Amino acid sequence: MGAVKILCPTIVFHNAESGPGIHWLVGSPFLPPLTIVSSLRCIHALPSSDSTSPDLRQESEELRTLIIKGFEIIGALTFGNFGFEKNAHKSIDAARGLRKLLYGEGQCENQPVVGAVAGLDASDIRFFVSGSGHETSLESVTSVAYEDHPEKYVWEKGCLIRCELPVKLPVYYAVNNPRDIEKAFSRATEAVIAKLRDPRAVYMLETSSKASVDQPPPAIIRGVQLDFNTDLSKAWPLAVGDDDYDSNSLSCSYFSLKSKAGIPIFSVELLPYHFDPPGVLHPITVFYELSFGETELKQVEVRRSLHSRLGLPYDRPLLRIANALDFSRLKSSGSESLLKGSTLLRDVHIGIPSGGVAGGIVSLVQGSYEYHHYLQDGFNDSGWGCAYRSLQTIISWFRLQNYTSIDVPSHREIQQSLVEIGDKDPSFIGSREWIGAIELSFVLEKLLGVTCKVINVRSGAELPEKCRELALHFETQGTPVMIGGGVLAYTLLGVDYNEASGDCAFLILDPHYTGTDDLKKIVNAGWCGWKKAVDNKGKSFFLHDKFYNLLLPQRPNMV
Repeated sequence: MGAVKILCPTIVFHNAESGPGIHWLVGSPFLPPLTIVSSLRCIHALPSSDSTSPDLRQESEELRTLIIKGFEIIGALTFGNFGFEKNAHKSIDAARGLRKLLYGEGQCENQPVVGAVAGLDASDIRFFVSGSGHETSLESVTSVAYEDHPEKYVWEKGCLIRCELPVKLPVYYAVNNPRDIEKAFSRATEAVIAKLRDPRAVYMLETSSKASVDQPPPAIIRGVQLDFNTDLSKAWPLAVGDDDYDSNSLSCSYFSLKSKAGIPIFSVELLPYHFDPPGVLHPITVFYELSFGETELKQVEVRRSLHSRLGLPYDRPLLRIANALDFSRLKSSGSESLLKGSTLLRDVHIGIPSGGVAGGIVSLVQGSYEYHHYLQDGFNDSGWGCAYRSLQTIISWFRLQNYTSIDVPSHREIQQSLVEIGDKDPSFIGSREWIGAIELSFVLEKLLGVTCKVINVRSGAELPEKCRELALHFETQGTPVMIGGGVLAYTLLGVDYNEASGDCAFLILDPHYTGTDDLKKIVNAGWCGWKKAVDNKGKSFFLHDKFYNLLLPQRPNMV
């Protein structure tokens, strides 16, 4: 029997600590047999049974939409400390039952099924393979290979595509006044076209007749936009499971039966959402009940269930609508922001060498942010708006991590928020008054529901003493930090700290910059760069005669 290839060692063992249970093993017809791409935890058990007796019907209903075309269940993994072969039979029986519900009896006859068994601590895992059909004999797999670069391995075998194609639809529309028919018809047609153009719409490609042995395997294509009549082979080579298959000969007819070329039938499912969560090597598809709203409890519980199935952390919003893949936007390069309508620089610290602290450990902001600074958007805030700009950078981080979908607020909107909570008088709106760390914490609480920790120091000379605490913040929370002291405010993106010597450096993003968004100019001139509390010339970066407040926004614990 051929070797089992595992592309997802960390996913195979996720939630092993949860005790006995089943994980469904996912493969693809594009990949060699017995290749495990990912695993999905079984979260529905039969009533009055142990967790290794799955509710196959409920599981199949959810997995049918969750697993995208081109991937399928190829086996199951059971956790248990005894009876490896017995548990392997249980895994294979469960996988066969699930496959029958998902793909039908006929599609399961000639497909071997993987049965895996692991100890509760995941210290030992063994693989078995059943024969095709209803054979009960098992063959132990002695060769298990782990792929070093699983993402590259998966995506070199296929891709996703967004196509444009003409669609003719009969439209029936009833109106009281016949003279309004043409106008009503036009409005109805435009509404249909708008839905079809929605980047979140999914088109399931199906052949015009029943399944055949000549039917090609499902295809996964990505990253290009084509006319319907374009030859796919000229746009992107598509590899299939057969090494001898000439991928360069593929065209649109590949999607139809080879024995009977014809126009495929498209059925449309509106507004599903596709996600590419970390650690999962293939996209997943989720349907949400939008009528409940994204913040409603029912949708939160749906997401929590999905996090459990996929082995995702419960304190990250990885499956919110804002996280969904958007094929209408090309992947931006380098420092360009992914936010719609935004041209601000993003992640300007990437590529800057470490702080030069001998034996130091660098702790950095986790995730992306936008660089907000003086004079942006044609707004003159030079001399008074540095804390506002630092706050805008912090809020952009929460937007890009999808904790919120609100726009980054303007100076006036920030002031309005402080007036609404009673911190400022109405005359504050439209003024040029400074704000500090405390005001920033109020705004973050009001607009985002984000709590903040505030560190007070009596002098800039004491800031190095807080490096250990700052390093812990970046390692556990990962949010940008605002430093305010005297009349200046900075955004802190990381620290380079040697715990033994106490030597440290601060990665500062300076909002006082007034030039154009030229990344090279900003970095070379030190507007984003490492600053030591005292440089080689004995000059202090932080003032010794001023107190400082450090605002540490806390990452929300949410899904």
